[in-house]
Amino acid sequence: MAILKIAKMGHPVLAQKAAAVANPADPAIRRLVSDMVETMIDANGAGLAAPQVHVPLRVVVFQAPGERSDPGLSEEERYDHTAPLTVLINPEVQVIGSAREAGWEGCLSVPGLRGLVERPAHIRYRGYDLDGKVVERTARGFHARVVQHECDHLDGILYPSRMGDLKNLIFESEAKHWVKGEEA
Repeated sequence: MAILKIAKMGHPVLAQKAAAVANPADPAIRRLVSDMVETMIDANGAGLAAPQVHVPLRVVVFQAPGERSDPGLSEEERYDHTAPLTVLINPEVQVIGSAREAGWEGCLSVPGLRGLVERPAHIRYRGYDLDGKVVERTARGFHARVVQHECDHLDGILYPSRMGDLKNLIFESEAKHWVKGEEA
């Protein structure tokens, strides 16, 4: 296993649509996923997409552990941390219902910043694991947010382009002031 270099906003690999994986069980994909998981954990991320490590393939890894609690999350997002470490190859996301929810997002490819992004609150996603078996789940809250965020990377989309108002793009070091001001 190896820790991979993470592409930063502005690198062309992050702006292109990633290619489908022909064989999810290919040993090269297994090695890539192993390195992605190690890289994500080392960087303290909740998810990582293959384009973020300079590989333009439709592969994401993510986790939404119960102990993860970011300032500024809605009550529902704080509550719903239901995703174990998950590998999704060639994922598809389907929105369930019209409800949307705003939440703070960060990204390993946009270091040091956080942005308030509104996304569908309830989704169903489907993809394949490393054995080529179907993975299908529904998700809400942080779980839904991280899946949508990582799958956006596969289509060349970074979270700032999903933001409705760039005044809500802040440095992580200043987030504590924003959340305190919001609660006052």
